[in-house]
This record gives sequence, structure tokens and C-alpha cells, in this order.
Amino acid sequence: MKIFQTEIRLREKRRGFHLITNEILHAFPEIGQINAGMCQVFIQHTSASLTINENADPTVRIDFEMFFNKSVPENDPDYEHDYEGSDDMPAHLKAALLGSSVMIPVRKGKLALGTWQGIYLCEHRDSGGPRNLVLTAWGE
Repeated sequence: MKIFQTEIRLREKRRGFHLITNEILHAFPEIGQINAGMCQVFIQHTSASLTINENADPTVRIDFEMFFNKSVPENDPDYEHDYEGSDDMPAHLKAALLGSSVMIPVRKGKLALGTWQGIYLCEHRDSGGPRNLVLTAWGE
């Protein structure tokens, strides 16, 4: 079995849902050496998250942002963790809902994503800064 791992630092992105599939593939060409296996993408932050969803229509990403802002509003007076800004605690909650990693099968040296699927960085802060990812792939 082959195991590959690398870290990448994504440049700061504005708040919202951003396709990062191509950035991952560019940074991790070792995936091409795996015929059958798995790839995990893990984000090392608590106020941003990862998910897999539609990669074609950008309005999907706009609607994701709208939904999460309605579901987890800022400036809730019940939040006790508020000293890092009004977007911080909602960002932690959104990240907990979506998760810190995604797993994608690798088939014949490529991520086995569906035709309309892409990997999203979900940036939940107004100024979250650069984001660090750990990419791990293993298989035969």
C-alpha cells in the first residue's frame, strides 16, 4: 500500500463557499499513483469547514451561505463566546455542522467525484485568514 501526505495553505478567501478541488489536485499530484484508494482532506481550523457539493452552478454556493447565515445568526445575545467578534461563534457552529474533513475515493489515479461534485472550502468568518489543509491519500 502507498501512503502520501502533504500540507497546503490556501490563500485567504472572503466569507462564503469556495470550490477548491483544483487547488487540491494541483498540490497533490501523488494521487495519480493510486489505482484504488482513498483521499482525506482535513482543515486545521475551527471556524471554517469542508464539504462536497455541486461544482457547476455558482448560485448553489450563494444559497449555502444564505441558508447558514439564517440558520446560525450573528449577534445572538445568548452566545457567551463573543470576544473574537460577532462572526466567530457562529463560524464555530457552522464548522461543527459541516465538519472538518471529507473523504473521497480514488479510482485510476483520480478523485472519484461525481460529474457535478466539487470540494468546497466553507469560510465562515469575514476575515478568516489563510487556511491550512492536510491531504492524505492511500491505496494500491
